[in-house]
Amino acid sequence: MRTTTLLIQLLLICYITSSCSQSEGSTSKQGSQQQISEDSLLNLVQYQTFQYFWDGAEPTSGMARERFHTDDIYPSHDKDIVTSGGSGFGVMALIVGIERGFITRKQGIQRLEKIVSFLEKADTFHGVWPHWWFGPTAKVQAFSQKDDGGDLVETSFMAAGLLTVRQYLNKSNSEEKALAERINTLWQNIEFDWHTQGQDVLYWHWSPNYGWEMNFDVRGYNECLIMYVLAASSPTHSIEPSVYDKGWARGGIIAEDTTYYGLETVVNHFETDDSPVGPLFWAHYSYLGLNPQGLKDKYADYWKLNQNHARIHYKHSVENPNNYKGYGPKTWGLTSSYSMRGYAGHRPDRDLGVISPTAALSSFPYTPEESMAMLKYLYTEADSLVGKYGPYDAFSHENNWLLPRYLAIDQGPIPVMIENYRTGLIWELFMSAPEIQKGLKKLGFSYE
Repeated sequence: MRTTTLLIQLLLICYITSSCSQSEGSTSKQGSQQQISEDSLLNLVQYQTFQYFWDGAEPTSGMARERFHTDDIYPSHDKDIVTSGGSGFGVMALIVGIERGFITRKQGIQRLEKIVSFLEKADTFHGVWPHWWFGPTAKVQAFSQKDDGGDLVETSFMAAGLLTVRQYLNKSNSEEKALAERINTLWQNIEFDWHTQGQDVLYWHWSPNYGWEMNFDVRGYNECLIMYVLAASSPTHSIEPSVYDKGWARGGIIAEDTTYYGLETVVNHFETDDSPVGPLFWAHYSYLGLNPQGLKDKYADYWKLNQNHARIHYKHSVENPNNYKGYGPKTWGLTSSYSMRGYAGHRPDRDLGVISPTAALSSFPYTPEESMAMLKYLYTEADSLVGKYGPYDAFSHENNWLLPRYLAIDQGPIPVMIENYRTGLIWELFMSAPEIQKGLKKLGFSYE
């Protein structure tokens, strides 16, 4: 039954895109099971996760809902809340959808115009967007008591997506050229330098009601590298290299790595939260557009960093020191996601027995064989781990637990990073932005 359902979905994608060769999506029996080609599985998971941002978008704004409950029960979270960071991943996914033929270019441009129109009227704070808005009104929705203003990290994820879109747009087309100019205005309005408070570091939050009371200075390695790159790249509100070197890199401490599961961590993850390595989203969020291939500075080789990060998570699940049920070469990957205890940051040294599919699937560029094994398991062996928007957020065989729900920040990296693995498209677009090239040079990066 499950294989039949998958084949129907694959045939639908073939019909939509007219891209299936005669052999693609074909099946052959081995015993009682039909086999689905690897290429078709990649098409399917990209299509389904793209649909989170297309079919599942909040209708007024076109933005990505923070989360989606398949049971339509939102006990403490309104389904009309939209997310800035997740929408940044989503606009990259829209490009994937256009290029893969899931939607037409005209449909994609219309949705992007709706999103940009929303952002132009939405609450902003020194050009910086909040973590959440209420979609129908474009008014800020507090993420927490004091987090009711600008969120520079989530803004950076949104800005990275918009710059990628700008590079994708056809400047010889008047409609697309106008959209690119509107994106430029949004990008140039972001006051990155405001978030230094005159110091050599970037601060995450500012609130019109609480000022800088959250006091979160972003130092040491985590998911926020893209924020520093964008801040250095801003043509209007740029930061000095000292903000990166003294703040983010902590005067060089970031380069003091360790060895974990026999692999170099390349950078010091301890400075962030005293763990040998972080959850795997650290290897994804900044690198949806920022290409780590050949990317180096005086602190790290970023390809080695991310590849080793993914391999450490894989080796942890294979060695399975906690003897959790279901862990192994086909089921691996820990990141921040739902859990039996609510939202939690999963990593090898803080393992609750919860596997988050986005961890392995978004690591395709780093661990293609290992990620493919996970993809095949989800779609050809597991009974109930996949829904209409792709793999559910998290599951635990150890605890016989599954929550059939989705999070934008977990679904978004899947189609984008898989596209980077297949064609390098999103990397190519983002890295082609002249401001990014200047910003990377300013911070001392080199890339091939």
